[in-house]
Amino acid sequence: MNREQVNIHPLAVVDDQAIIGVGTVVQAFAVVEADVQVGSDCTIMSHAVVKNGTRMGDACTIFHGAVVGADPQDLKYAGESTFVKLGDRVVVREYCTLNRGTAANTDTIIGDDTLLMAYVHVAHDCIIGHHCILANAVTLAGHVEIGHYVTIGGMSAVQQFVKIGDHVYLGGACKVRKDVPPFIKAAREPLKYIGVNKIGLQRRGFTDERIDNIRKFYENLDEDFEYNGLTQESQMDKEHIEAFAKKSKFGIVR
Repeated sequence: MNREQVNIHPLAVVDDQAIIGVGTVVQAFAVVEADVQVGSDCTIMSHAVVKNGTRMGDACTIFHGAVVGADPQDLKYAGESTFVKLGDRVVVREYCTLNRGTAANTDTIIGDDTLLMAYVHVAHDCIIGHHCILANAVTLAGHVEIGHYVTIGGMSAVQQFVKIGDHVYLGGACKVRKDVPPFIKAAREPLKYIGVNKIGLQRRGFTDERIDNIRKFYENLDEDFEYNGLTQESQMDKEHIEAFAKKSKFGIVR
C-alpha cells in the first residue's frame, strides 16, 4: 500500500498488507485488517471495522460502527477462507454487520449502487443485486438472494434461502418466509401480494402498457391464459415471472 496516495488518519489502524486504492480516506479509530482490498475514492469512517476477506469496489462509503467481513454466524463454518464482496458506490450506514460467506458459496455479494441503512444485517452467502435499498434494521438470514432494484422496508426479516425477484417493493416490518416474485409490492402479515410495483417500474422507464401486462400476468398466474400481441419486453417479463415461480422451493407469496 502506498500511503502517499491515500488519506489515513494517524489514529486509524490499517495493516500494511491491506490494498487501498487512490483517494480513499480512512478516518480516526477505523480498523482495516491485512487481507482487505479497498477500491479508489472510498471513505471508511471512524470506528468502522473492515475485516479480513473484504473486497470493496470504488467510491464505497462505510459509516461509523459498521463491521464488514466478520466471520459467518454459522456453526458449520470452520475457519475457511471466504469473502464479502462489495461493488462500486455501495453505502453501508451506521452499525451494519456484513458477514463473509461459508464453504457453501464462498462469497457474500452486494451489488453496485446499493444502500444499506443503519443496523442492517447481511448474513453469510447472501447475494444482493444492484441498485437495492435495505432500510433500517432489515435482517437477512443466510443464503438469501435479492435481485436488482429491490427496496425492503425497515425492520423486515427474511428467512434463510428465500429469493426476492427484481423490482420488488417490500413494506416495513415484513416477515418473509416465501419467495417474492419480480415486479410486485408485498406487505401485511402474513406476507401477501398487494399489487404491481407501479411507481418503481415507472421510475425505471417501464411503459404503462408493459406495467399493465405484468398486472395481467399475476392475475392469471394460475391459469393457462393466452396473451396475444405482446411486445418483446412484455414477453420477456412474462417468461421471467414464470421461470421464477417454477424454480421456487418455498412457494411464492400469494
